[in-house]
Amino acid sequence: MNINWMEVLNTIIYGAIGLTLMFITTFLFDLAVPYDFNKELKEKNVGAGFIMAGIFISVALIVRTVIK
Repeated sequence: MNINWMEVLNTIIYGAIGLTLMFITTFLFDLAVPYDFNKELKEKNVGAGFIMAGIFISVALIVRTVIK
């Protein structure tokens, strides 16, 4: 069994890029929308959870498409 180290490195790099983009997107969304999502998530607001999940899923789909 041969390990292709270039593919492992590419996976780590794209994973880091994806996580960074998710954090940046969440930060920009918090700046753009006058709504305290952290507070609402702590209070178990399901609607706020759906919005944050949608942001993460959309960024993940974009990153997956770029990698492909």
